[in-house]
Amino acid sequence: MKNPKMRILTYLLAAAGLLLAAVLYPRLPEQIPTNWNLDGSVTYGGRYTIFLTSGTGLVLAVLFDVLPKIDPRRENYQKFGGYYDLFCVLMEVFLLVMNGIILTETFRPGTLSVPMTVMLGTGFLFLFIGNAMPKFRSNFYMGIKTPWTISSEEVWRKTHRLGGKCFFAAGLVSILIAFLPLDSTVLFGLYTAFLLISCLAPAVLSYFWWRQEQDRS
Repeated sequence: MKNPKMRILTYLLAAAGLLLAAVLYPRLPEQIPTNWNLDGSVTYGGRYTIFLTSGTGLVLAVLFDVLPKIDPRRENYQKFGGYYDLFCVLMEVFLLVMNGIILTETFRPGTLSVPMTVMLGTGFLFLFIGNAMPKFRSNFYMGIKTPWTISSEEVWRKTHRLGGKCFFAAGLVSILIAFLPLDSTVLFGLYTAFLLISCLAPAVLSYFWWRQEQDRS
């Protein structure tokens, strides 16, 4: 199911985040930025938190290997293994970027527009997920998992076809609004609204498709 080279790359990216944190740790101040609030203020935490954020990549890398093996429908991963492997790599890249934001803003505050960087990163990730989602096959780990998609192959197929369009559209919108000259609160509101719609619309419709299927039966 898995491409060994892609799996190795996933772990290398996770290790790179931890290695970067370890190398720079002695130079970090006692407090580093950990959260950017809508009012423009920044929340700080102890410098040890860099290992919590960078360690997330390694935890996910392990889960990416373990969860498909214990999935009751693990044989279905063979049908979209290439997309799964690429998703794992892109998630690790995304986490590296997020940690890069923390380190950059620690040493050179104000260098980045954090809201723009996050929206762009999320947008490109959603573009990929939207493109890959119609290829997902029924499982308990990847995709839009509701009681109705899990119980019906047809509902799963319809939901992920629509979900792919919604996620791709949300990715495009996230990238576009990142460049709008609006207040950060307004930008975040638009960004959050489109992401929520892209997730909720297919999930809600999966119930109605399941009901239609039951009525036909």
